[in-house]
Amino acid sequence: MELSEIIRTLRKNWLVIVVLTFIGLGASTGYTLTRTPVYESTSTVFVSTQAGSTAAELQQGSSFTQARINTYVGLVTTPAVLEPVISELGLAVDAESLASRVKAAAALNSTLLTISVSDPDPARAASIANAVAASLATTVPELEPAATDGSSPVRLTKVRDAQPAVTPSSPNIPFNLALGLIGGLALGIGAAVLRTRLDNRVRTPRDAEQITKAPSIGAIAFDAKAKDRPLIVHADPLSPRAESFRVLRTNLQFLDMGGRASFVITSSIPGEGKSTTTINLAIALADAGKRVALVDTDLRKPKVAEYLSIEGGAGLTDVLIGRAQINEVMLPWGGRSLYVLPAGKIPPNPSELLGSRQMSGLLEMLEREFDVVLCDAPPLLPVTDAAILARATSGAMMVVSAGRTTRHQLTLATTALTTVGAKVAGFVMSMVPTRGPDSYYTSYGYGYGYSYTEPAKNGRSQRKTRQAPGPAKASANSTDSATFDELGLNLRRASRDPSRES
Repeated sequence: MELSEIIRTLRKNWLVIVVLTFIGLGASTGYTLTRTPVYESTSTVFVSTQAGSTAAELQQGSSFTQARINTYVGLVTTPAVLEPVISELGLAVDAESLASRVKAAAALNSTLLTISVSDPDPARAASIANAVAASLATTVPELEPAATDGSSPVRLTKVRDAQPAVTPSSPNIPFNLALGLIGGLALGIGAAVLRTRLDNRVRTPRDAEQITKAPSIGAIAFDAKAKDRPLIVHADPLSPRAESFRVLRTNLQFLDMGGRASFVITSSIPGEGKSTTTINLAIALADAGKRVALVDTDLRKPKVAEYLSIEGGAGLTDVLIGRAQINEVMLPWGGRSLYVLPAGKIPPNPSELLGSRQMSGLLEMLEREFDVVLCDAPPLLPVTDAAILARATSGAMMVVSAGRTTRHQLTLATTALTTVGAKVAGFVMSMVPTRGPDSYYTSYGYGYGYSYTEPAKNGRSQRKTRQAPGPAKASANSTDSATFDELGLNLRRASRDPSRES
C-alpha cells in the first residue's frame, strides 16, 4: 500500500476512525469509573543471621539468607502466616481470600523482603501489611532448625512500616484512558483498511487501468444537476463539467487508431452516463471545427433524439433496412458542424442489424465524410450489441462511473470486447467527485464570464450576461443549408458508388 493510498484511505474513513476512537475512549472511561478504588501499602522486612563473628561466618550467613529468602517470599501467603493476622485484626475473611490481596517480593542478591497489601480501605491495607510482616517475623524462626544453643539462626526485622496510601493504585486513570484511546484509534484504522480492501468498486483511473489495460482519456466531473442539464457543453459552456468534455476532446485527438476516427461509446451497466458523454463530446468536437457524425446505435433504449429534442421516428433502422436514404434522416443540430442520425424505430433484431454488412458499409461511408464518428451503443453486460458494433469501428470507449461500477462488472465488460476482437481505445471516468478523498478532478473555476454594461433608460447601467443559446430546431434552417445539401449529395453519391462499399 503506497503512502498516497494510505492517506486517501484515512481521509475517506476519517469519520469511522474518529467514532471508533471515541468509542474506545468512552469504554475505557466507563470501565475506569465503575471500578472500586484500591489502595496499596507496603512494609519491608530485613532478613539476617544471628550467628557468626568472623568475616567468613558473616559472608556464609549472608549467602544462607539470600538462598532462603525466596522460601520466605512463598511463606508470606500461607495460612501459617495469615491466620494470626486474621485473628489479630478480626478480619471477616479466610486465609485464601486474604492471600489474593497480599504480594511478597525480594530483589536479586538482596536480603530485603517487601510485603504489599491491596484493599479498598487505605488504613486497613497498611494495618494488614504491618501485621503480615510481624507474623512472618514470628513464624520463620519457629520453622527454621534451631542452632546448637537452641536459638534460631535467622532473624527477621521490620525496617519500614506500611503507611496508608494517599492515592489509589488502581484503577490507573491516565493509563486506562491512554490505552482506550490508542486501542480505539488502532481499531478505527484497522476498520478503515479492511473497508478499503473489501471495497470492489472502481473509484480511480488507476483501478480502471489495471482492469481494462487501456489508457484514461478523460474524467467527467460530477454534477448534481446533470439530469436537468444533460447537454452541459451547450447549456453552460463555462462550467467545470463542460471543461472536462473539452479535455476529453483534446485527449481523443491524440489517440492512434490507425487513421480511423469512428468510436463506439459504451459502458458496463446502464446509468453510467454514456449517452450524455457521447452527445457532449460530439458538441465539443463540433465547437472545435470538426465535422462530427453522431449515430444513435442503441436500438433498444435510444436516448439521443430525446436529449437533443429532435424527431427520432426515422433513423438508423430505416437506413439499414433500405427504407430511407441517410441524407433523408440525418439531421444537423445546433448551428454547428454536427449531424445526428437517430436510432429510428426499435427493431426486433438489433444485434443482427448492427452486425450486418449494411452497418459496416454505413460506418465506412461516414468515416469518409466526417472527421469523427461517434456511436452511442447499449451497455455491454445486458446485451452484446456494443461488442458486435465495436469490431466495425476503430475502437470502443468505455464510460466507467466512479464509485458505482464494480471491478467484476468492468472485467466482464472488457472481456466481452476482447473476446470478439474489438479494440478498447480507452476509458472515460464519469461522475467523478470534485470534493473529498476520491476527488482527482481539478476544477477550472476561473469565472470568466461574457458580460457587458448597457446604459438603461433610467440612467442607470445594467449588467447583462450572455447566456448560452438554447437547442436549435432540427431542420435545415438551423444551419447552413448549402453545407447540409452538400453533405446529402456526397452521402448519396457514396451510397450509390459500388466501388466505395466494403
